[in-house]
Amino acid sequence: MTTVAACAQVGKADDGGRPPRLRADALRNRERIIAAARETMVESGADVPLDEIARRAGVGNATLYRHFADRLELIHHVTLSVMSRTADRAERALAEESDAFQALRRFAHDAVAERIGALCPLLSDGVDRDHPDLVAARERLEGAVEALMGAARDSGRLRTDIDVGDLMVAITQLTRPLPGWGAAQAEPGGACPGFDMFVHRHLQLFLDGLQTPARSELPGSAATLADLRRRARPAARTRH
Repeated sequence: MTTVAACAQVGKADDGGRPPRLRADALRNRERIIAAARETMVESGADVPLDEIARRAGVGNATLYRHFADRLELIHHVTLSVMSRTADRAERALAEESDAFQALRRFAHDAVAERIGALCPLLSDGVDRDHPDLVAARERLEGAVEALMGAARDSGRLRTDIDVGDLMVAITQLTRPLPGWGAAQAEPGGACPGFDMFVHRHLQLFLDGLQTPARSELPGSAATLADLRRRARPAARTRH
């Protein structure tokens, strides 16, 4: 997926054939659109009107369409943004925490803030999972999380019968929106006020269960990322 529309507004390609960089104001608008799209799609799903995304970003509809030709292109870049932000969190946690299991805790609590469970359905809505940009972002994220879990395991504090897939499924399930719940800032009197608090409480319980010594034997086998990919079923439906 390309960003031809966005590049066209700032001039021709350079002599090497590469598209020019966006101007600073255009880049800010682009980032605001992606952030607004992430927020509104978490709240209302991938079908949220693009007009609402533009309004939330504080830009006009024409600006949105100059950057993103259609909904699929916008979803593609929202997905890239979430993967990149989550990988950043994993890498920072491992670099900054002296305790490897604490680094894993920090990452898990940071990752739920990305609302992965609410955003996962975006990948089932016609997005090309094999696009080179998405493959590179996924590999970076997987490598960062595997490094975190490997360090925690080497420290002797992480039980050995779990794998990255177990952690990511737990984070995904915990951050799936409940009926009537949208964004972190739930409306007063909403169906599930204070949902964030429960997410972090239940995540903490889960993380406590990952520590050694294990209190019980887990059924089945550890879930790897390869296991998750084999079970994934991309949808054929395309959005416009």
